Amino acid sequence: MSPTEHVALAPYCTLRLGGPAHWFVRVETIEQLRTALAWSTDRKLDPLVLGGGSNLVVADAGWPGLVVQFASRGVEYRDDGELTRVTAAAGEPWDALVAATVERGLAGLECLSGIPGCVGGTPIQNVGAYGQEVAEVIESVTVLDRGSGRVQRISGAECGFGYRQSRFKHADAGRFVVLEVAFLLRPGGEPTLHYPDLIAELGGATPTLTGTRAAVLAVRKRKGMVLDDTDPDTRSVGSFFMNPLVAAAEHALLRDDAGQPAPSFAASPGRLKVPAAWLIERAGFKKGHARGPVGISTKHPLAIVNRGGATAHELVAFARAIQRAVTDRFGITLRAEPEFVGFGTDADVAALRG
Repeated sequence: MSPTEHVALAPYCTLRLGGPAHWFVRVETIEQLRTALAWSTDRKLDPLVLGGGSNLVVADAGWPGLVVQFASRGVEYRDDGELTRVTAAAGEPWDALVAATVERGLAGLECLSGIPGCVGGTPIQNVGAYGQEVAEVIESVTVLDRGSGRVQRISGAECGFGYRQSRFKHADAGRFVVLEVAFLLRPGGEPTLHYPDLIAELGGATPTLTGTRAAVLAVRKRKGMVLDDTDPDTRSVGSFFMNPLVAAAEHALLRDDAGQPAPSFAASPGRLKVPAAWLIERAGFKKGHARGPVGISTKHPLAIVNRGGATAHELVAFARAIQRAVTDRFGITLRAEPEFVGFGTDADVAALRG
């Protein structure tokens, strides 16, 4: 293992901004990962394990320690009664895995098509879209405990999954490195079709897994949510803010300037999920709204984009302006979805984290 000094991190993140890593190394095996983490510990450097960089905001100062890009690969399929266990290494590209499972006729991931990043990041964030979450199909997550150096298997029930959260993101943040994830999928199962956008895209066609995946990709592309180097609207972390969950009484007070109530979706008992995009637009930040090199996508109000040459400071300031506007207008504090690294005790980032 030979770390490289002063490596730009912007090319490794979908936002294409942020400062350099003091040290950087790419590893592909657990043994190499352990060696890299030990190298960092010996030099009293903080390690940052990097996956696909699709849900990451890196500070302008970069990362002062060692950045380890964990690029393990491998996928295994095994029958497990009426289900199929799909075990994928953390470094596997997520959308390639979804495409492969759909091609094999395995249901459970089709609505998560087109999401950038790697497999290892999905249980941390409890990735979800269009009515599916990985929590529904994760059997187990195999991790490396940084403190003890032990490899252990954590069942899906032990992951503490919630809306865009898990124990890996909160209670045990920074403790584990995800090594592989095992999913239980349904051979020949029907696709998940709840969202009107997908139903409309299918246009009355009989829903199939391949058709549903194609519909998801088409809808995501229209919203700038599929990576495209030629499209600045995709230079983002996808949805920057999470949809807030509110009580029914609170939802009744949410109305636009014409007095129309906010749309909502049923969530946990007694709670409704309100689209953050609706709140953002009615707080004064429409699609295409720009402030210098940062702005809102012209295709979707939830995507904050780097229009070219933006700094992390500018992006954070813009996100805080949106957050404040929504709070002032509706009394709701939006929470940011991406991870922020290298910001220390920055007050604005603390506010965005909620």
